[in-house]
Amino acid sequence: MQSLNYHMTKFVLSAPDIRHLPPDTGVEIAFAGRSNAGKSSALNTLTGQKSLARTSKTPGRTQLINLFEVADNCRLVDLPGYGYAEVPEEVKRKWQKSLSEYLQKRDSLKGIVILMDIRHPLKELDQNMIKWAVDAELSVLVLLTKSDKLASGALKQQLSKVRDSLKSMNADIQVEVFSSTKKVGVELVKNKLNHWFNVLQVPDLIDEDSE
Repeated sequence: MQSLNYHMTKFVLSAPDIRHLPPDTGVEIAFAGRSNAGKSSALNTLTGQKSLARTSKTPGRTQLINLFEVADNCRLVDLPGYGYAEVPEEVKRKWQKSLSEYLQKRDSLKGIVILMDIRHPLKELDQNMIKWAVDAELSVLVLLTKSDKLASGALKQQLSKVRDSLKSMNADIQVEVFSSTKKVGVELVKNKLNHWFNVLQVPDLIDEDSE
């Protein structure tokens, strides 16, 4: 399996909706989560770049679909945060529409990383996102972020609780803990992304070889 160099990840563009995205080819892995789940911090930690994805003291500032290229036809996507953000209702509706369109219509979307604060997991919007991904037959990696905020015992308890809650869905859902601050789970996520990018591109490679 090819191991991609995530340190070489580069910003491609920010799009207000899917009509402004590049051609719908290759493999895209999306990062989704509530506005305070730590998506941007996770992306920065995974790529070893402090400012690749913008972080903000004010949750909900990421209102665009942000694309990052890891390698040819391999992209990471930072989706607009969902949930409670202190922005005008009209703005919130606009970027929630963009999020919905991307999730429903983007064919190159093959996997999704859903991030949740380990102290407040499985809120209604999180569960809705997981159900949508399962219905779309996407592989799902749930990351319980900010794991450094809990003691070992409480951390294990929360991890088991979330895993048990999602077992009933009988779907391809993996649940792990993550901390951008302590670099917990970084290699695990990279290995998962490598697996997705490699496996999900195999059909394209076969098609090319057979021509």
